[in-house]
Amino acid sequence: MDRKCFYSFQYKPYNWRVSKVRNIGTIEGNKPAKDNDWETMTGGGDKKIKEWIADQMKGRTCTVILTESNTANRKWINHEIVQFWNNGIGILVIYIHNITDVDEKQCSKGANPLFYVTHGPTKNRLSTIAKVYDPQRTTSIGVYAYIA
Repeated sequence: MDRKCFYSFQYKPYNWRVSKVRNIGTIEGNKPAKDNDWETMTGGGDKKIKEWIADQMKGRTCTVILTESNTANRKWINHEIVQFWNNGIGILVIYIHNITDVDEKQCSKGANPLFYVTHGPTKNRLSTIAKVYDPQRTTSIGVYAYIA
């Protein structure tokens, strides 16, 4: 079965790394928001952002959280995780901190975003349930190859 994925990530300053991963073409994903569209959407406030996320969820079978140094415990990342999980849409995390940015620099590894979201009456952390992929490579080329 083909997976239609939603990519969840911190837009700025990590959109360059994310575009590298999305260009691998291994999985089909939603079209990225252009900078102008992103600014318009975020300028519309919380309601506009929630509407955009809900619209992006349509037809998706999973969400891929692309994480690096500052992704975890961000308002909209947490919101996306909760929305996808509550709607029975699969979630996985891929660390991309070792993929280089526009300046050919890597960033530090951040916390697992699923650690900050709980599930069910026992409030289990999603980090104990969903998969996390941390490519055991140190070069951008190695991480890219691992993800592909």
